[in-house]
Amino acid sequence: MTTPAAAAAATAPHEANAHANQFALLGQRRFAPFFWTQFAGAANDNLFKFAFTVMVTYQLQLSWMPPAMAGLAIGALFILPFLLFSATAGQLTDKFDKTKIIRFVKNLEIAIMLLAAWGFVRADAVVLLGCVFLMGLHSTLFGPVKFAYLPQVLDARELTGGNGMVEMGTFVAILLGQVAGGLLVALPQVGHTTVAVACVLLALVGRGVAQAIPPAPATDPGLVINWNPFSETWRNLKLAHGNIVVFRSLLGISWMWFFGAVFLSQFPSFAKEVLHGDEQVASLLLVVFSVGIGIGSLLCETLSRRQVEIGLVPLGAIGMSVFAIDLYFASRALPPVAVMGLGAFVSQAAHWRVMADLALLSLFAGLYSVPMYALIQLRSQPTHRARIIAANNILNALFMIGSSVIAGALLGAGFTIPQIFLFTGIANAVVAFYIFMLVPEYLLRFIAWMLSHFVYRFEIKGDEHIPTEGAAVLVCNHVSFIDAILLMAASPRPIRFIMDHRIFKVPVLGWLFKLAKAIPIAPQKEDPAAYEAAFAKALQVLREGDLLAIFPEGAITRDGTLQPFKGGVMKIIESARAEGIEPPVIPMALTNLWGSYFSRIELRGGQNVAMAKPFRRGFYSRVGLNVGHAVPPVDVRPEALQQRVSGLLAT
Repeated sequence: MTTPAAAAAATAPHEANAHANQFALLGQRRFAPFFWTQFAGAANDNLFKFAFTVMVTYQLQLSWMPPAMAGLAIGALFILPFLLFSATAGQLTDKFDKTKIIRFVKNLEIAIMLLAAWGFVRADAVVLLGCVFLMGLHSTLFGPVKFAYLPQVLDARELTGGNGMVEMGTFVAILLGQVAGGLLVALPQVGHTTVAVACVLLALVGRGVAQAIPPAPATDPGLVINWNPFSETWRNLKLAHGNIVVFRSLLGISWMWFFGAVFLSQFPSFAKEVLHGDEQVASLLLVVFSVGIGIGSLLCETLSRRQVEIGLVPLGAIGMSVFAIDLYFASRALPPVAVMGLGAFVSQAAHWRVMADLALLSLFAGLYSVPMYALIQLRSQPTHRARIIAANNILNALFMIGSSVIAGALLGAGFTIPQIFLFTGIANAVVAFYIFMLVPEYLLRFIAWMLSHFVYRFEIKGDEHIPTEGAAVLVCNHVSFIDAILLMAASPRPIRFIMDHRIFKVPVLGWLFKLAKAIPIAPQKEDPAAYEAAFAKALQVLREGDLLAIFPEGAITRDGTLQPFKGGVMKIIESARAEGIEPPVIPMALTNLWGSYFSRIELRGGQNVAMAKPFRRGFYSRVGLNVGHAVPPVDVRPEALQQRVSGLLAT
C-alpha cells in the first residue's frame, strides 16, 4: 500500500532533476510513462477518426451522410463532449488521484475500441459514429488530467520543457495516427479488420504504459461534485475569470486553436483547388504543419532558459501573422495546371515558399502556445487547476466551432482560400495586440527577452535562488536605466519595482515602467507624501505574495562603483514583519553593464549622461546577473546586504 508520504515523494520533483533538459525527462518515471500514455491516446484518436472518415468518403455509399458531410459530422460529434462534460472532468481531476483517473480513462478507451473494432468489421457507420462521440468523451476526461498532472510532478523550471515535449508528442502522434489510419483502411479486403486490430492494440499499449505512472494525489479531495454540466461550466468560467492574467491567457490559447483550425480544415481544399495537388499533397501539408508545431514547441525551453518565458508569446504571434499573410502572397498567383502528384509538386520552387510559410507559421504557433499553457499551470491555484484547464477546453471547443462558422461564411461570401488565410493572419495581429495591451506583462516580457537575447549577451548565474512562489524582496546594484528590464528577463515571475520618480519621465522607458506598475518614489524631504505612498504600495505587494525589487543605492551609479545602501530596505522589511510577513531578501549583482549605452558616461566638459554615443562598447556585449542565496529577514542590514552584493560583483 502506498503511503501519502511515499506518494508525495514519488511525484515531487527531485533536486537532482530540477535542471535536466526536456529530453532527459523521457528517462524519468515521473514523466516518461505519462508522455507515452498521452502519445498512444492521441495516435489512437486520429487513427480511428481518419480511418473512419476515409471509409465513409471512399468506401461506403450512405444516402444519409454524403462524403462531403462526413468530415464535418465526425468533427462535430468528437468535439461535442468537450462542451458537455469538460466541467465535470475538471472536477473529477481535482477531486481524485490523477493517476487513477488516467487509468480509468485508458480502460474506457479499450472498451470503446473493442466496440469500434466490431463496427469496422461490420462496416457499421452508426456504431462508429457512436464511438466517435465516446472517443470525444475519452479525450474530454483526459484533457484536464493531461495539463494538471505536469505542474504536480515537474519543477517550475521544467514546465516549459515538459509542455513542449507533450505538445510535440501530441502533434507527432496526430500525424502518425492519420497516416496509419489512411494507409490501413485502404488495404484491399483486410483494411477494416487491420484498423480494428490496430485500434485495440494501441488502446492496450496505452493502458499498459499508464500502469507505470506514479501516484499524483488529489489536490482538492473534499470537493463536492456538481453534476449539472451547464451550471458547472458557467462556474468554471467565472472561476477562471478570477485570475485575470490566467483568464486572458485562456482566451489567447483558444484563439490559437481558432487560428490553427482555420488552416487545418482548409488543407484538403487548399491542396486541390489552389495548389492543384492530389491527396498526397494534402498529406504533405499536414506533415509540414505538424513538424513545424513540434519544432516550435521544443524550441521553447532553449529560448526561455528553462523558465516560463511568456515573452515568447508576442514573438510567436508576430511570426504567425507574418507567415500567414505571406502564405496568401505565395499562393494567390499560382497558375492553374493539371492535378499534380507529390513528386511534381515538390519539384517546383514556388511550392517551397508555400511549404516554408506553413512550416514557419506552425513553428511560431508552437512558440506562442507552450508558454501560455505553462503560465496557466504555474499561476492557477493547485486546488482548482484542473477546473481552470477544463474551462480552457470549453473555450477551445467554442473557438474551434466559431472558426468553422466564420470560415464557412467567408467562403459563402466569395472569399478564396488564400484570402481566408490573409484575413486570419490580419485578425491574429489585431487579437494579439489587444491581448497584449490588456495583459502588458506579455509585452514587457517580450521586450525584456529581446533585450537580453539580441542587444546583450545576458548570462544569469544562481537564478534558482529566485523564489518561484511567495513574497520576497530583491535587492540589486543600480548600473543603468534598463536594470529593471534585465531583472524581468531573469525572473520567472512578475516583479514590482520601487524606482526613482524621475525615471518615469524618460521617453519610452517611463511608459514601460508604468506598464510594469513600477512604484515611483521621491526623497522624503522632496515629497513626503509620495515617499510614504511608495512604502505603502511596497508593503501591499508583499501582502499579496509577490516579488518586490529595490535598488538600495537610491540612484544609478555615476562612476561604476557600488554606492552605500540606504535604509529603505530596512523600512520595508520591518513593516512586513510587523504584519507577520517574513519575506526573504535576495541579493543580486548586475555585472559588465557599466559603460554600455544605457549606463552613465562622463563626456568632455564633465557632463555625466546616459544614452549617448550608441555602440560605444560595441554591439551584443556580454553582461551578467549573479544571484545570491536568500537572506532571512531577521538578518537583514543595509551594510551586510551591500557586502553580499559587492561579493557577487566580484564572482
